Amino acid sequence: MTEHPRPAGHPGRGGPPGAVPDEELMRALYREHAGPLLGHVLRLVAGDRQRAEDVVQETMLRAWRTIDRLDTTRESLRPWLVAVARRIVIDGHRRRLARPREVDPAPLAGLPAEDGLDRVLRLMTVADALGDLTDAHREVIVETYFEGRTVDEAADLLGVPPGTVKSRIFYALRALRLALEERGVTP
Repeated sequence: MTEHPRPAGHPGRGGPPGAVPDEELMRALYREHAGPLLGHVLRLVAGDRQRAEDVVQETMLRAWRTIDRLDTTRESLRPWLVAVARRIVIDGHRRRLARPREVDPAPLAGLPAEDGLDRVLRLMTVADALGDLTDAHREVIVETYFEGRTVDEAADLLGVPPGTVKSRIFYALRALRLALEERGVTP
């Protein structure tokens, strides 16, 4: 890295005129060290590029925070940056070991519920959604799905033609699906 003279005081915050501001120093530091540091960190994190980029970014952020304490007159700050990056990788590894692995809940959603509470909650949600339907739609759903009647039996009981029952079932199921989706239930 090219030598950046650092006069007394903090040049980025009111140092003497002509001093190299912290921002310029950080840009030079990044240009010179970010590429090689990324290559080193990639090896430390087994090729996980996103993780490596995060580590390099955190390393540069720590350099920025301590820029006034770094000896920028040294030939290279790379050994310090490598040590910081290595500690960040180690700390991340320890954090992952200390925390249980997260599990994707999606496969669990397909499993049948074993306890009665889930069944009761589902029935309450369906009953609530049925309340959103018109009386005619609710009647055909109750008679055909809950009472187990055929279309002809439901038509006789309700005093309407079988075609009307079929039509009402179609539109009732559509409305019921929307009512359930509004409650966060998806088929």
